[in-house]
Amino acid sequence: MKDDHNTTHAEGAPDPLGLYPHARRVGNLLFLSGIGPRVKGSDKIPGVELDDNGNIVDRDIEAQCHAVFGNVRKVLEAAGSSWENLVDVTVFLTHMRQDFATYNRVYGEYFQDNRPCRTTVEISSLPTPINIELKCIATIYDVEDGSVDQE
Repeated sequence: MKDDHNTTHAEGAPDPLGLYPHARRVGNLLFLSGIGPRVKGSDKIPGVELDDNGNIVDRDIEAQCHAVFGNVRKVLEAAGSSWENLVDVTVFLTHMRQDFATYNRVYGEYFQDNRPCRTTVEISSLPTPINIELKCIATIYDVEDGSVDQE
């Protein structure tokens, strides 16, 4: 759902954790807020098993990668863009040494045709018990003819 402030709240994506939109459009650029692998309307996080105290007891970075890429796609499409229009991706990993090879392989599966710029950074933690988050920038234009959507 788009609003009057050029922001988007994607109905199918998990709700933001604070007072910010899933995405904001400026001109023909679309800036996505940090997107993780959480599931809309649920405490479930694909690839994360928690104990009764909310501590991670098992994790599967491959499952988290697939989920986060799916959530990014939902936000892009809700905002009028597409996966093919991604131009820059910043990836935050909590376990670079253990997870980079798997993440990099899965990333390659999703970005065979479109190859946006990418930065991958290791961080100590994220606001929820997840191990990956993406911050993306995309364009909003017709990839077939290059025309800008003037909406």
